[in-house]
Amino acid sequence: MYFENHSGNIGADDAIAVFIKKSIDARHGTVRLILRYKIYIGEKPNGDGENVPEWRAADGKNQVVIVGSGPAGLYAAFRLLEEGIKPVIIERGADTEERTRHIEELRADGKLNAESNYCFGEGGAGTFSDGKLYTRSNKRGDIGKIYRIFVEFGADEKILTDAHPHIGTDKLPGIISAMRKKIISLGGEFHFDTLCTSITVENGAATGIRTKNLKTGAEAEISGCAVILATGHSATDVYKMMAKVSPQSLEQKTFAVGVRVEHPRSLIDSIQFHGKAMPSAAEYRLTSQIDGRGVYSFCMCPGGYVVPCATTENQIVINGMSSSGRNSEWSNAAIVVERRPEDIPEEFAKMAEKDGCRALAGLYWRTWLEEETFRHADGQKAPAQRLTDFLSGRESDSLPETSYKPGVVTSRLDEWLPEEIGGRLKKAFREFDKSMRGFVTDDAIIIASETRTSTPVRILRDKESLECVGIRNLYPAGEGSGYSGGIGSSAMDGEKVADKICAKIRGGNFR
Repeated sequence: MYFENHSGNIGADDAIAVFIKKSIDARHGTVRLILRYKIYIGEKPNGDGENVPEWRAADGKNQVVIVGSGPAGLYAAFRLLEEGIKPVIIERGADTEERTRHIEELRADGKLNAESNYCFGEGGAGTFSDGKLYTRSNKRGDIGKIYRIFVEFGADEKILTDAHPHIGTDKLPGIISAMRKKIISLGGEFHFDTLCTSITVENGAATGIRTKNLKTGAEAEISGCAVILATGHSATDVYKMMAKVSPQSLEQKTFAVGVRVEHPRSLIDSIQFHGKAMPSAAEYRLTSQIDGRGVYSFCMCPGGYVVPCATTENQIVINGMSSSGRNSEWSNAAIVVERRPEDIPEEFAKMAEKDGCRALAGLYWRTWLEEETFRHADGQKAPAQRLTDFLSGRESDSLPETSYKPGVVTSRLDEWLPEEIGGRLKKAFREFDKSMRGFVTDDAIIIASETRTSTPVRILRDKESLECVGIRNLYPAGEGSGYSGGIGSSAMDGEKVADKICAKIRGGNFR
């Protein structure tokens, strides 16, 4: 049974039930549709928290530079415009229209544009890799406000009530484009194909950035009373830039790497729904502790696709996405292993020290794994192995059909993946098959490597002001800062740092 968002009487003249949330529970053999309502007795719903904010035209008195146009950058811009503060957004990649062409070339021909791809470009990584909004970080801000703004620009209202809201990569580009047009109409600026090459620092405070146009080569300096660094988890050059100007502001953090496993969608639906037909593709969430490290599913894409997310020619990076209908023939998920700072081999720490900052060790190791994966690939055709062959330690004579459009090549992932990753994956897959009978099958394929679940580096910021600990008026935000993960939490984080900037401007405290 399927319910649209609605409200109505529940049998008494003075009682009204307002639909709040819908979810499916298929954990215990019986598939249940769970609906949550808020009941109003003797009063009408007041509608509080149901409207989008009022944005004002920028008054020109203050300007804030935002590096990155992902959810953290966009929502920071909208928060600034609530108070008439001008946002200037710098984006190394292309706008959604041109970026769409670059991604189609990558999927069809394996032709990678290093600055405009699944990771870089307008809207950030989420624009073309799924648009999942679910977050457990609800205490970090008003997630309902984040969703309402998405709906304002074209997202389906179902995201307001679905337990695991999802926009879809077929819808997001148009939504992000509409957001950009609104920001520009209010006096904000966008600079695409523009790389931030350095942060301008005077007397310990950020006063702007230096940029380079990647098409013309023209260099420029853009000033602002504050700089928001919202560059995402793949901008390796930004971490190296920060290591030069403020190495004390960086620290290593835990991240996770592994593979993406893909099954026929019908198989996962049958396992999760116990053979019953349901209106949507089945999701799953798997987790285990293997030899002292977490191994878990990440970014599960029901009825989705596996996509190439490298940002340089000599890398293979895998991710997953779904369209709004979640109706492809496959379902996939990352299965990743927790990687702590102490797990990084000393050789990478020494490499990082030579570049002036030991905190980059995990980043260097991640880059090594992506390049190692490329050595077992064929261009952007990714190395892959049947799941059963991976567990048995044998080469796959053939591979199942896959959604990964550049294509796959047979490879012994069981031999070349680092043992601390591959060994734990083997044990976890066997455990997962116990909770999801049929998960381990000849029809499942694993594709390497999934490395961008989060950043291995955190840009430290003051707990109260949210400024970078080494540079005043510089505000790290979103996934690249190491303080959020995913669209929802990154958007809230962008709003949070913008809120601090607004308060500082109101108080006349910039110096």
